[in-house]
Amino acid sequence: MNRSKAVTLLVENSNSYTRSLLQGIASYMNENESWSIYFSENDSAASSLNRLSDWKGDGIIARLDNKTVVDTVQNLNIPAVAVSAADHLPRVSYVEINEVGVAKMAFEHLRQCGFESFAFCGEPHHHCSEMRASAFAQCVGTAGFVCHRFDHEESPNGDSSAEQQRISLAAWLSSLPKPIGLFAVNDIKAQEVLAVCRENRIRVPEEVAVLGVDNDEVLCDLCTPSLSSVILPGKRVGYEAARNLDRLMRGETPDRECMLVDPLGIASRQSTDVLAIEDNEIAVAVRFIRDHHCDGINVQDVVDAVSLSRRSLESRFQSRVGRTLHQEITRRRISRVCQLLNETGLTLAEIAQRTGYQNEEYMSVAFRRAMNVPPGRYRRGR
Repeated sequence: MNRSKAVTLLVENSNSYTRSLLQGIASYMNENESWSIYFSENDSAASSLNRLSDWKGDGIIARLDNKTVVDTVQNLNIPAVAVSAADHLPRVSYVEINEVGVAKMAFEHLRQCGFESFAFCGEPHHHCSEMRASAFAQCVGTAGFVCHRFDHEESPNGDSSAEQQRISLAAWLSSLPKPIGLFAVNDIKAQEVLAVCRENRIRVPEEVAVLGVDNDEVLCDLCTPSLSSVILPGKRVGYEAARNLDRLMRGETPDRECMLVDPLGIASRQSTDVLAIEDNEIAVAVRFIRDHHCDGINVQDVVDAVSLSRRSLESRFQSRVGRTLHQEITRRRISRVCQLLNETGLTLAEIAQRTGYQNEEYMSVAFRRAMNVPPGRYRRGR
């Protein structure tokens, strides 16, 4: 009888994203061969290194958080798959979040709310923060707007207090043009922004609409107001990473050694529940699409709801929102399909019915065109 392969997971589990990543690894194992997993609860990758010094295993799935972890993984010389910061090991197979996709989705959500002023609040020295900040600023700039940015600055002796950082954040938030759509690097940072806004009587979402990343549902619901957040595909990242490692341990080449996984959508809550569009007719069109996109509506239905000609509405809508009416209906409909695939056990036919498609086949074609993957595979790999 063949022994189970021994696999170490250098993945801490202190947040919702990393826990969902671990769930994805478990899902792959449940569908395939079980492994002997080496993993410590609440273990960070860095603190796991001591137990690897004399470890004789078959493979590793790792978040490459720092150079020490990178060097250790390289020196072990066994199959490895990275699930973050893969640029440290360009020859290692990786499955990661498409950070450009995260930033683009965040911008589109805030832009759809009607904002023409944008801000990013990040964390210094965090790889994903730099990537999200850069991509978000590029989206904002391409659309012809300016992106304001804040990162907590450390004092020269490195002893800046949490209170000093909070004062700096409050001053920055007060100085921003308003209304403004603010994208925070993650839900923790977004929660801090909301708290500082509340302390300084900055109205959310009327003056500052706040969007986080991770969709940690407990944290998002604890926020006041409740926090909107980009939903990350942690389960799918974990599942695909496990699939790649399995092939590597068998001496095979993964189908896709380098894979970027797009975010799932936006969990919209009170912190961005605002429409900052001064053009009343376009605001009516946006609300109509928001409220009826799963009712099988088409462009003519939107035109009928607004007191403008089709040509005028199309032109003004694209100018204000950055998409055509048809693109906006499709975007919202596909986003809802993603949510139902991710959060429910509904059949594809039931999802098609609930999202306004004529039938399952029509929905599948539209979904594949938008997401580059059929809905069934999307659900299995989430």
